[in-house]
Amino acid sequence: MKSERVTRTQSVVDGLLDEIIAGRVVAGEPLPAEADLAALLGVSRLTLREGVRLLQAQGVIVPVPGSRHRVAPVDEWTGLEAVVRYSRSGGARRRSSLELLDMRVMFETGAAELAAPRCTDEHIARLAELLEQMRTAHANGDVPGFVDADLAFHDVIFAAADNRILVASVRPLTTMLQASRSETSAVLEIREHALVEHAAVLEAMRSRSPEAAREAMAGHMRQTRDDLLHYVLGE
Repeated sequence: MKSERVTRTQSVVDGLLDEIIAGRVVAGEPLPAEADLAALLGVSRLTLREGVRLLQAQGVIVPVPGSRHRVAPVDEWTGLEAVVRYSRSGGARRRSSLELLDMRVMFETGAAELAAPRCTDEHIARLAELLEQMRTAHANGDVPGFVDADLAFHDVIFAAADNRILVASVRPLTTMLQASRSETSAVLEIREHALVEHAAVLEAMRSRSPEAAREAMAGHMRQTRDDLLHYVLGE
């Protein structure tokens, strides 16, 4: 019963975010009346209130004493789940793609620097195995397989960095990263570039040099940005 209630509450969160992202509920304006919202989302008022409380905790909805709550501007949202959901919408595509890449630069170059001196022979072997999987998937035109191996390659580096806070910070971005990689990896030239860059990262990790690993990952991120702008965003 509890899991059903949690699912219904999450459906309120998802439904309200969909309404906000679609512009049917506008930032800065009061929410529709509680009864109308509950009917729209097909839930009870109690479930609606639970969902609204979750969105308040993410800064999406702002309580207004003596009046109906209002929707905060997107720039004021504090919950990563809500921000990622908005970022995946069509109207925010370019900005969110570049913002995600900026975050990857910060996280992934630092992770590579931490991981290089800490990685084990098992980590190196797994990276080599995943690079081979990427090559095989590329040769077969298997984009989903390529993406899975690519994401797993980076996950190994995060694991080798041996920093629980870093891993916890990256985990909420998984869905957005999956969608982004699926789009970019559909381009043959991007996959070819990625193979070269991942091979360079692997060699830097083998050297156990923090500086070499950071620079190799930074080079990978620079190539990723160039490919995103040229092949995907058409700039």
